[in-house]
Amino acid sequence: MGEKNSIVHESTLYEIWKNQHYNSSLKTNSGEDITILDAGIHNDEFAGPDFKNARIRIGNLTYIGDIEIDRDYSDWKTHGHHIDNKYSKVILHVSLLNKNKYGYVYTRDGRKVPSICISEFIGKNILDEVHKELDDIKISTTSNIKCSSYINSISNGVKEKYLYQLGVSRFEKKCKKIFNRLKELQFINELHIKEPVITYELTNQFQERKFKHSDFVSKGIWQQLLYEMIFEALGYSKNKNQMMNLAQAANIKFLAKIDYDGILVEKYEAALLNIGGFFQDASIATEEHTKNYLEKISLHWNSIRSFYDGKILSETDWHFFRLRPQNFPTIRIAGGARILKELLHNNLIGIMSKKITEIHNLTVLINSLRSLFVIKSDGYWKNHYVFDQTASGEIKYFVGASRADEIVVNVIIPFYSVYFEIFGNGILSKKITSLYSIYEQRSENQIITEVAEALDLTDQVKRTVMAQGMIELFRNYCSKNRCLECEIGKVVFN
Repeated sequence: MGEKNSIVHESTLYEIWKNQHYNSSLKTNSGEDITILDAGIHNDEFAGPDFKNARIRIGNLTYIGDIEIDRDYSDWKTHGHHIDNKYSKVILHVSLLNKNKYGYVYTRDGRKVPSICISEFIGKNILDEVHKELDDIKISTTSNIKCSSYINSISNGVKEKYLYQLGVSRFEKKCKKIFNRLKELQFINELHIKEPVITYELTNQFQERKFKHSDFVSKGIWQQLLYEMIFEALGYSKNKNQMMNLAQAANIKFLAKIDYDGILVEKYEAALLNIGGFFQDASIATEEHTKNYLEKISLHWNSIRSFYDGKILSETDWHFFRLRPQNFPTIRIAGGARILKELLHNNLIGIMSKKITEIHNLTVLINSLRSLFVIKSDGYWKNHYVFDQTASGEIKYFVGASRADEIVVNVIIPFYSVYFEIFGNGILSKKITSLYSIYEQRSENQIITEVAEALDLTDQVKRTVMAQGMIELFRNYCSKNRCLECEIGKVVFN
Protein backbone atom coordinates (compact mmCIF):
# COMPACT_ATOMS: atom_id res chain seq x y z
CA MET A 1 0.00 0.00 0.00
CA GLY A 2 2.95 2.36 0.63
CA GLU A 3 3.42 3.43 -3.00
CA LYS A 4 -0.21 4.22 -3.67
CA ASN A 5 -0.69 5.99 -0.33
CA SER A 6 1.99 8.54 -1.20
CA ILE A 7 -0.20 10.04 -3.92
CA VAL A 8 -3.56 10.06 -2.15
CA HIS A 9 -5.07 13.41 -1.14
CA GLU A 10 -7.96 13.97 1.25
CA SER A 11 -10.23 14.98 -1.66
CA THR A 12 -9.83 11.43 -2.99
CA LEU A 13 -10.75 9.99 0.40
CA TYR A 14 -13.87 12.20 0.51
CA GLU A 15 -15.03 10.75 -2.82
CA ILE A 16 -14.42 7.22 -1.62
CA TRP A 17 -16.45 7.93 1.52
CA LYS A 18 -19.32 9.55 -0.44
CA ASN A 19 -19.58 6.65 -2.90
CA GLN A 20 -18.59 3.84 -0.52
CA HIS A 21 -15.93 2.38 -2.84
CA TYR A 22 -14.68 -0.65 -0.88
CA ASN A 23 -13.44 -4.12 -1.78
CA SER A 24 -14.91 -5.62 1.39
CA SER A 25 -17.14 -4.69 4.33
CA LEU A 26 -15.76 -2.16 6.81
CA LYS A 27 -14.82 -3.45 10.24
CA THR A 28 -13.45 -1.94 13.42
CA ASN A 29 -10.06 -3.05 14.74
CA SER A 30 -11.88 -5.36 17.14
CA GLY A 31 -13.76 -7.03 14.25
CA GLU A 32 -17.21 -5.44 14.58
CA ASP A 33 -19.05 -4.81 11.30
CA ILE A 34 -19.61 -1.18 10.26
CA THR A 35 -22.58 -0.38 8.03
CA ILE A 36 -22.89 3.09 6.50
CA LEU A 37 -26.60 3.93 6.52
CA ASP A 38 -26.05 7.56 5.45
CA ALA A 39 -22.61 8.96 4.55
CA GLY A 40 -23.70 12.42 5.76
CA ILE A 41 -23.47 15.89 4.20
CA HIS A 42 -20.03 16.94 2.96
CA ASN A 43 -18.85 19.97 4.94
CA ASP A 44 -16.63 21.79 2.44
CA GLU A 45 -17.33 25.36 3.59
CA PHE A 46 -16.98 25.57 7.36
CA ALA A 47 -14.47 24.45 9.97
CA GLY A 48 -15.31 21.18 11.63
CA PRO A 49 -15.70 17.51 10.68
CA ASP A 50 -15.70 16.55 6.99
CA PHE A 51 -19.20 15.01 6.95
CA LYS A 52 -22.13 16.11 9.11
CA ASN A 53 -25.19 14.18 10.29
CA ALA A 54 -24.09 10.74 9.14
CA ARG A 55 -25.79 7.51 10.27
CA ILE A 56 -23.72 4.39 10.82
CA ARG A 57 -24.23 1.04 12.52
CA ILE A 58 -21.39 -0.53 14.50
CA GLY A 59 -22.28 -4.01 15.59
CA ASN A 60 -25.90 -3.78 16.76
CA LEU A 61 -25.87 -0.07 17.65
CA THR A 62 -26.80 2.82 15.34
CA TYR A 63 -25.04 6.17 15.74
CA ILE A 64 -25.94 9.60 14.34
CA GLY A 65 -23.24 12.26 14.18
CA ASP A 66 -20.19 13.49 12.29
CA ILE A 67 -17.36 11.78 10.37
CA GLU A 68 -13.79 13.07 10.27
CA ILE A 69 -11.49 11.85 7.49
CA ASP A 70 -7.72 12.29 7.72
CA ARG A 71 -4.89 11.03 5.58
CA ASP A 72 -3.01 9.76 8.64
CA TYR A 73 -4.32 8.64 12.02
CA SER A 74 -1.93 11.09 13.73
CA ASP A 75 -3.59 14.05 11.97
CA TRP A 76 -6.38 13.91 14.57
CA LYS A 77 -3.97 15.37 17.11
CA THR A 78 -1.70 17.24 14.70
CA HIS A 79 -4.69 19.26 13.42
CA GLY A 80 -5.90 19.94 16.97
CA HIS A 81 -9.20 18.03 16.70
CA HIS A 82 -8.71 16.54 20.18
CA ILE A 83 -8.97 20.01 21.76
CA ASP A 84 -11.59 21.45 19.41
CA ASN A 85 -15.24 21.33 20.54
CA LYS A 86 -16.38 21.36 16.91
CA TYR A 87 -15.34 17.70 16.80
CA SER A 88 -17.31 16.67 19.90
CA LYS A 89 -20.05 15.00 17.79
CA VAL A 90 -17.71 12.81 15.73
CA ILE A 91 -18.88 9.17 15.74
CA LEU A 92 -16.20 7.69 13.45
CA HIS A 93 -12.64 8.68 12.56
CA VAL A 94 -11.45 7.44 9.16
CA SER A 95 -7.83 7.46 7.99
CA LEU A 96 -5.85 6.01 5.10
CA LEU A 97 -2.75 5.38 7.22
CA ASN A 98 -2.55 4.00 10.75
CA LYS A 99 0.95 2.65 11.27
CA ASN A 100 0.35 1.48 14.84
CA LYS A 101 -3.21 0.27 14.17
CA TYR A 102 -4.74 2.39 16.92
CA GLY A 103 -8.46 1.69 17.28
CA TYR A 104 -9.67 4.96 18.81
CA VAL A 105 -9.27 8.73 18.99
CA TYR A 106 -10.50 10.92 21.84
CA THR A 107 -12.60 14.09 21.79
CA ARG A 108 -11.92 17.09 23.99
CA ASP A 109 -14.33 15.81 26.65
CA GLY A 110 -12.53 12.44 26.71
CA ARG A 111 -15.10 10.45 24.71
CA LYS A 112 -13.62 7.45 22.88
CA VAL A 113 -14.37 7.43 19.12
CA PRO A 114 -13.70 4.37 16.89
CA SER A 115 -11.00 4.93 14.27
CA ILE A 116 -10.70 2.76 11.15
CA CYS A 117 -7.96 2.51 8.55
CA ILE A 118 -9.62 2.19 5.13
CA SER A 119 -6.45 1.22 3.24
CA GLU A 120 -7.32 -2.37 4.17
CA PHE A 121 -10.68 -2.09 2.35
CA ILE A 122 -9.74 -0.35 -0.93
CA GLY A 123 -7.60 -1.35 -3.91
CA LYS A 124 -5.28 0.63 -6.18
CA ASN A 125 -7.79 0.38 -9.04
CA ILE A 126 -10.37 2.27 -6.96
CA LEU A 127 -7.88 5.02 -6.08
CA ASP A 128 -6.86 5.41 -9.75
CA GLU A 129 -10.50 5.63 -10.85
CA VAL A 130 -11.36 8.29 -8.26
CA HIS A 131 -8.20 10.27 -9.13
CA LYS A 132 -9.24 10.30 -12.80
CA GLU A 133 -12.78 11.49 -11.97
CA LEU A 134 -11.41 14.36 -9.87
CA ASP A 135 -8.93 15.35 -12.59
CA ASP A 136 -11.73 15.38 -15.19
CA ILE A 137 -13.86 17.59 -12.97
CA LYS A 138 -10.94 19.96 -12.43
CA ILE A 139 -10.24 20.20 -16.19
CA SER A 140 -13.90 20.76 -17.09
CA THR A 141 -14.40 23.51 -14.50
CA THR A 142 -14.72 26.87 -16.22
CA SER A 143 -11.99 29.24 -15.11
CA ASN A 144 -13.00 32.49 -13.45
CA ILE A 145 -10.44 34.24 -15.66
CA LYS A 146 -12.62 34.32 -18.80
CA CYS A 147 -10.12 36.25 -20.91
CA SER A 148 -7.15 33.92 -20.39
CA SER A 149 -7.52 32.32 -23.84
CA TYR A 150 -7.38 35.72 -25.57
CA ILE A 151 -4.87 37.48 -23.32
CA ASN A 152 -2.17 37.67 -26.01
CA SER A 153 -4.35 40.12 -27.93
CA ILE A 154 -3.50 42.85 -25.41
CA SER A 155 -0.04 44.20 -24.65
CA ASN A 156 1.70 43.61 -21.34
CA GLY A 157 2.03 47.37 -20.95
CA VAL A 158 -1.76 47.85 -20.90
CA LYS A 159 -2.25 44.97 -18.45
CA GLU A 160 0.51 46.20 -16.14
CA LYS A 161 -0.79 49.77 -16.14
CA TYR A 162 -4.29 48.61 -15.18
CA LEU A 163 -3.04 46.26 -12.45
CA TYR A 164 -0.94 49.10 -11.03
CA GLN A 165 -4.04 51.31 -10.88
CA LEU A 166 -5.99 48.54 -9.15
CA GLY A 167 -3.13 47.99 -6.70
CA VAL A 168 -3.14 51.68 -5.79
CA SER A 169 -6.94 51.61 -5.48
CA ARG A 170 -6.74 48.64 -3.11
CA PHE A 171 -4.16 50.48 -1.02
CA GLU A 172 -6.38 53.57 -0.82
CA LYS A 173 -9.32 51.41 0.34
CA LYS A 174 -7.16 49.99 3.15
CA CYS A 175 -6.15 53.50 4.20
CA LYS A 176 -9.79 54.61 4.26
CA LYS A 177 -10.75 51.59 6.38
CA ILE A 178 -7.91 52.38 8.81
CA PHE A 179 -8.94 56.05 9.08
CA ASN A 180 -12.56 55.08 9.75
CA ARG A 181 -11.50 52.73 12.54
CA LEU A 182 -9.26 55.44 14.00
CA LYS A 183 -12.25 57.82 14.10
CA GLU A 184 -14.32 55.11 15.79
CA LEU A 185 -11.66 54.59 18.44
CA GLN A 186 -11.47 58.30 19.15
CA PHE A 187 -15.27 58.58 19.27
CA ILE A 188 -15.74 55.75 21.77
CA ASN A 189 -12.77 57.08 23.75
CA GLU A 190 -14.47 60.46 24.09
CA LEU A 191 -17.76 58.88 25.17
CA HIS A 192 -15.98 56.51 27.58
CA ILE A 193 -17.63 53.52 25.89
CA LYS A 194 -16.08 50.16 26.64
CA GLU A 195 -16.03 47.73 23.72
CA PRO A 196 -16.88 45.04 22.94
CA VAL A 197 -18.84 44.61 26.19
CA ILE A 198 -21.22 47.49 25.47
CA THR A 199 -22.93 47.50 22.10
CA TYR A 200 -22.96 50.94 20.57
CA GLU A 201 -24.24 52.54 17.40
CA LEU A 202 -22.38 55.29 15.60
CA THR A 203 -24.74 58.24 15.57
CA ASN A 204 -25.44 60.75 12.81
CA GLN A 205 -23.41 63.18 14.88
CA PHE A 206 -20.40 60.92 14.39
CA GLN A 207 -21.08 60.42 10.68
CA GLU A 208 -21.31 64.16 10.05
CA ARG A 209 -18.46 65.20 12.30
CA LYS A 210 -15.38 66.74 10.74
CA PHE A 211 -12.34 65.42 12.57
CA LYS A 212 -9.20 67.53 12.96
CA HIS A 213 -5.65 66.26 13.38
CA SER A 214 -5.75 67.52 16.97
CA ASP A 215 -8.45 64.90 17.68
CA PHE A 216 -5.89 62.15 17.12
CA VAL A 217 -3.07 63.11 19.48
CA SER A 218 -3.82 60.35 21.98
CA LYS A 219 -1.08 57.70 21.86
CA GLY A 220 -3.55 55.10 23.12
CA ILE A 221 -5.82 55.14 20.07
CA TRP A 222 -2.86 54.70 17.71
CA GLN A 223 -1.55 51.82 19.81
CA GLN A 224 -4.98 50.16 19.88
CA LEU A 225 -5.38 50.63 16.12
CA LEU A 226 -2.00 49.07 15.34
CA TYR A 227 -2.62 46.27 17.86
CA GLU A 228 -5.90 45.32 16.18
CA MET A 229 -4.41 45.46 12.69
CA ILE A 230 -1.36 43.35 13.57
CA PHE A 231 -3.47 40.73 15.33
CA GLU A 232 -5.87 40.60 12.38
CA ALA A 233 -2.87 39.95 10.08
CA LEU A 234 -1.53 37.29 12.45
CA GLY A 235 -4.87 35.50 12.29
CA TYR A 236 -4.40 34.53 8.67
CA SER A 237 -7.63 34.09 6.67
CA LYS A 238 -9.22 31.54 9.04
CA ASN A 239 -8.78 33.40 12.35
CA LYS A 240 -8.41 37.07 11.44
CA ASN A 241 -11.79 38.07 12.90
CA GLN A 242 -11.13 36.06 16.06
CA MET A 243 -7.72 37.72 16.52
CA MET A 244 -9.32 41.13 15.97
CA ASN A 245 -11.98 40.32 18.58
CA LEU A 246 -9.26 39.25 21.01
CA ALA A 247 -7.39 42.54 20.51
CA GLN A 248 -10.58 44.50 21.17
CA ALA A 249 -11.42 42.44 24.27
CA ALA A 250 -7.91 42.42 25.80
CA ASN A 251 -7.42 46.04 24.83
CA ILE A 252 -4.56 48.46 25.43
CA LYS A 253 -6.20 50.02 28.49
CA PHE A 254 -6.37 46.62 30.19
CA LEU A 255 -2.86 45.55 29.16
CA ALA A 256 -1.41 48.87 30.36
CA LYS A 257 -2.49 47.99 33.93
CA ILE A 258 -0.20 44.95 34.00
CA ASP A 259 3.07 45.70 35.83
CA TYR A 260 6.16 45.84 33.65
CA ASP A 261 8.69 43.28 34.86
CA GLY A 262 10.90 40.46 33.62
CA ILE A 263 7.94 38.12 33.04
CA LEU A 264 5.70 40.59 31.18
CA VAL A 265 5.47 38.42 28.05
CA GLU A 266 4.31 35.46 30.15
CA LYS A 267 1.62 37.69 31.69
CA TYR A 268 0.50 38.79 28.22
CA GLU A 269 0.34 35.13 27.15
CA ALA A 270 -1.72 34.36 30.27
CA ALA A 271 -4.12 37.21 29.51
CA LEU A 272 -4.51 36.41 25.80
CA LEU A 273 -4.88 32.65 26.24
CA ASN A 274 -7.43 33.03 29.05
CA ILE A 275 -9.47 35.76 27.36
CA GLY A 276 -9.20 33.84 24.08
CA GLY A 277 -10.78 30.80 25.78
CA PHE A 278 -7.77 28.48 25.46
CA PHE A 279 -6.86 27.97 29.11
CA GLN A 280 -6.94 24.42 30.49
CA ASP A 281 -6.75 23.13 34.03
CA ALA A 282 -3.21 22.03 34.87
CA SER A 283 -4.55 18.98 36.70
CA ILE A 284 -5.66 17.32 33.44
CA ALA A 285 -2.28 17.76 31.71
CA THR A 286 -0.39 14.52 31.12
CA GLU A 287 2.90 16.16 30.15
CA GLU A 288 5.08 17.63 32.92
CA HIS A 289 6.21 20.60 30.82
CA THR A 290 2.57 21.46 30.06
CA LYS A 291 1.52 21.06 33.69
CA ASN A 292 4.26 23.49 34.82
CA TYR A 293 3.39 26.01 32.13
CA LEU A 294 -0.35 25.92 32.89
CA GLU A 295 0.31 26.35 36.61
CA LYS A 296 2.53 29.33 35.87
CA ILE A 297 0.12 31.15 33.56
CA SER A 298 -2.74 30.37 35.95
CA LEU A 299 -0.83 32.24 38.68
CA HIS A 300 -0.18 35.15 36.28
CA TRP A 301 -3.85 35.30 35.27
CA ASN A 302 -5.00 35.26 38.89
CA SER A 303 -2.73 38.22 39.58
CA ILE A 304 -4.19 40.34 36.74
CA ARG A 305 -7.76 39.11 36.26
CA SER A 306 -9.11 41.74 38.68
CA PHE A 307 -8.19 44.35 36.05
CA TYR A 308 -10.40 42.63 33.46
CA ASP A 309 -14.19 42.74 33.39
CA GLY A 310 -14.76 41.98 29.73
CA LYS A 311 -15.96 38.86 27.95
CA ILE A 312 -14.11 35.57 27.61
CA LEU A 313 -14.12 34.18 24.07
CA SER A 314 -14.93 30.54 23.40
CA GLU A 315 -12.30 28.15 22.11
CA THR A 316 -14.92 26.88 19.66
CA ASP A 317 -14.74 30.27 17.92
CA TRP A 318 -11.22 29.46 16.72
CA HIS A 319 -10.32 27.45 13.65
CA PHE A 320 -7.60 24.80 13.56
CA PHE A 321 -9.19 22.98 10.61
CA ARG A 322 -6.87 22.57 7.61
CA LEU A 323 -4.34 24.98 9.06
CA ARG A 324 -0.63 24.35 9.02
CA PRO A 325 0.41 24.03 12.68
CA GLN A 326 2.64 27.09 12.20
CA ASN A 327 -0.58 29.09 11.69
CA PHE A 328 -2.39 27.72 14.76
CA PRO A 329 -3.83 30.58 16.83
CA THR A 330 -1.80 29.47 19.86
CA ILE A 331 1.45 30.12 17.96
CA ARG A 332 0.17 33.45 16.59
CA ILE A 333 -0.87 34.55 20.09
CA ALA A 334 2.63 33.72 21.38
CA GLY A 335 4.10 35.91 18.63
CA GLY A 336 1.52 38.63 19.28
CA ALA A 337 2.41 38.75 22.99
CA ARG A 338 6.00 39.60 22.11
CA ILE A 339 4.98 42.28 19.61
CA LEU A 340 2.70 43.79 22.28
CA LYS A 341 5.65 44.24 24.61
CA GLU A 342 7.42 46.25 21.90
CA LEU A 343 4.28 48.27 21.18
CA LEU A 344 3.46 49.19 24.77
CA HIS A 345 6.87 49.46 26.39
CA ASN A 346 9.55 49.89 23.72
CA ASN A 347 7.94 52.63 21.59
CA LEU A 348 7.41 50.48 18.48
CA ILE A 349 5.39 53.22 16.71
CA GLY A 350 8.12 55.79 17.38
CA ILE A 351 10.89 53.42 16.29
CA MET A 352 9.20 52.72 12.96
CA SER A 353 8.48 56.42 12.43
CA LYS A 354 12.16 57.19 13.04
CA LYS A 355 13.26 54.50 10.57
CA ILE A 356 10.89 55.84 7.89
CA THR A 357 12.19 59.36 8.50
CA GLU A 358 15.92 58.61 8.61
CA ILE A 359 16.52 55.66 6.26
CA HIS A 360 16.66 57.03 2.71
CA ASN A 361 17.40 53.81 0.83
CA LEU A 362 13.96 52.24 0.40
CA THR A 363 15.29 48.69 0.08
CA VAL A 364 17.17 49.05 3.36
CA LEU A 365 14.04 50.55 4.93
CA ILE A 366 11.90 47.61 3.80
CA ASN A 367 14.33 45.09 5.32
CA SER A 368 14.54 47.12 8.52
CA LEU A 369 10.75 47.27 8.96
CA ARG A 370 10.30 43.59 8.09
CA SER A 371 12.90 42.53 10.68
CA LEU A 372 10.81 44.11 13.47
CA PHE A 373 8.08 41.52 12.92
CA VAL A 374 10.14 38.36 12.50
CA ILE A 375 9.66 36.85 15.95
CA LYS A 376 11.93 34.00 17.03
CA SER A 377 10.42 31.34 19.25
CA ASP A 378 11.16 30.82 22.93
CA GLY A 379 9.53 29.38 26.03
CA TYR A 380 6.78 26.74 26.10
CA TRP A 381 5.48 27.38 22.58
CA LYS A 382 8.91 26.74 21.09
CA ASN A 383 8.10 23.02 21.38
CA HIS A 384 4.28 22.95 21.30
CA TYR A 385 1.56 23.84 18.82
CA VAL A 386 -1.23 22.92 21.24
CA PHE A 387 -1.38 22.15 24.94
CA ASP A 388 -0.11 18.79 26.17
CA GLN A 389 1.44 17.64 22.90
CA THR A 390 5.11 18.13 22.12
CA ALA A 391 5.77 19.21 18.52
CA SER A 392 7.67 16.74 16.34
CA GLY A 393 10.32 19.39 15.68
CA GLU A 394 11.38 22.67 17.22
CA ILE A 395 9.37 25.72 16.15
CA LYS A 396 11.96 28.27 15.02
CA TYR A 397 9.73 31.32 14.56
CA PHE A 398 6.38 32.45 15.95
CA VAL A 399 6.22 34.92 13.06
CA GLY A 400 8.34 34.11 10.01
CA ALA A 401 9.57 36.32 7.16
CA SER A 402 6.53 35.68 4.91
CA ARG A 403 4.03 36.67 7.60
CA ALA A 404 6.23 39.66 8.54
CA ASP A 405 6.01 40.68 4.86
CA GLU A 406 2.21 40.50 5.02
CA ILE A 407 2.21 42.69 8.15
CA VAL A 408 4.43 45.34 6.55
CA VAL A 409 2.39 45.40 3.31
CA ASN A 410 -1.12 45.21 4.75
CA VAL A 411 -0.62 46.95 8.09
CA ILE A 412 2.49 49.08 8.51
CA ILE A 413 2.59 50.85 5.14
CA PRO A 414 -1.13 51.88 5.10
CA PHE A 415 -0.98 52.69 8.84
CA TYR A 416 1.83 55.20 8.33
CA SER A 417 0.24 56.57 5.19
CA VAL A 418 -2.75 57.58 7.35
CA TYR A 419 -0.49 58.66 10.22
CA PHE A 420 1.63 61.05 8.15
CA GLU A 421 -1.39 62.32 6.19
CA ILE A 422 -3.26 63.25 9.39
CA PHE A 423 -0.30 65.12 10.84
CA GLY A 424 0.40 66.94 7.58
CA ASN A 425 3.76 65.42 6.73
CA GLY A 426 3.47 65.37 2.94
CA ILE A 427 7.09 64.36 2.32
CA LEU A 428 6.89 61.20 4.43
CA SER A 429 3.42 60.42 3.07
CA LYS A 430 4.89 60.41 -0.47
CA LYS A 431 7.79 58.29 0.77
CA ILE A 432 5.32 55.69 2.05
CA THR A 433 3.58 55.64 -1.35
CA SER A 434 6.97 55.10 -3.04
CA LEU A 435 7.72 52.30 -0.57
CA TYR A 436 4.50 50.55 -1.50
CA SER A 437 5.15 50.91 -5.24
CA ILE A 438 8.62 49.29 -5.11
CA TYR A 439 8.03 46.73 -2.34
CA GLU A 440 8.77 43.12 -3.33
CA GLN A 441 7.22 40.52 -1.06
CA ARG A 442 8.27 36.93 -0.50
CA SER A 443 4.82 35.42 -0.07
CA GLU A 444 2.24 34.54 -2.70
CA ASN A 445 -1.25 33.11 -2.59
CA GLN A 446 -3.35 31.03 -4.95
CA ILE A 447 -5.33 33.99 -6.33
CA ILE A 448 -2.17 35.90 -7.26
CA THR A 449 -0.59 32.84 -8.86
CA GLU A 450 -3.67 31.96 -10.95
CA VAL A 451 -4.31 35.54 -12.11
CA ALA A 452 -0.65 36.02 -13.02
CA GLU A 453 -0.65 32.82 -15.08
CA ALA A 454 -3.94 33.71 -16.78
CA LEU A 455 -2.65 37.19 -17.71
CA ASP A 456 0.82 35.86 -18.64
CA LEU A 457 2.42 38.19 -16.08
CA THR A 458 4.17 35.71 -13.78
CA ASP A 459 7.21 38.01 -13.63
CA GLN A 460 5.11 40.55 -11.67
CA VAL A 461 3.95 38.39 -8.75
CA LYS A 462 6.65 39.52 -6.32
CA ARG A 463 5.94 43.20 -6.80
CA THR A 464 3.44 44.10 -4.08
CA VAL A 465 1.47 46.79 -5.89
CA MET A 466 0.94 44.44 -8.86
CA ALA A 467 0.10 41.44 -6.67
CA GLN A 468 -2.45 43.56 -4.77
CA GLY A 469 -3.82 44.67 -8.13
CA MET A 470 -4.30 41.03 -9.13
CA ILE A 471 -6.26 40.35 -5.94
CA GLU A 472 -8.41 43.41 -6.58
CA LEU A 473 -8.97 42.35 -10.21
CA PHE A 474 -10.04 38.84 -9.25
CA ARG A 475 -12.30 39.75 -6.32
CA ASN A 476 -14.07 42.71 -7.86
CA TYR A 477 -14.17 41.77 -11.55
CA CYS A 478 -13.23 38.18 -12.53
CA SER A 479 -15.14 36.37 -9.77
CA LYS A 480 -18.19 38.60 -10.31
CA ASN A 481 -18.21 38.26 -14.14
CA ARG A 482 -17.77 42.03 -14.54
CA CYS A 483 -15.60 41.48 -17.61
CA LEU A 484 -16.91 44.43 -19.63
CA GLU A 485 -16.30 46.82 -16.73
CA CYS A 486 -12.64 45.73 -16.57
CA GLU A 487 -10.17 47.65 -18.72
CA ILE A 488 -8.55 44.40 -19.86
CA GLY A 489 -11.93 42.79 -20.66
CA LYS A 490 -13.06 45.84 -22.64
CA VAL A 491 -10.11 45.39 -25.01
CA VAL A 492 -10.14 41.59 -25.20
CA PHE A 493 -13.89 41.09 -25.72
CA ASN A 494 -14.39 44.00 -28.11
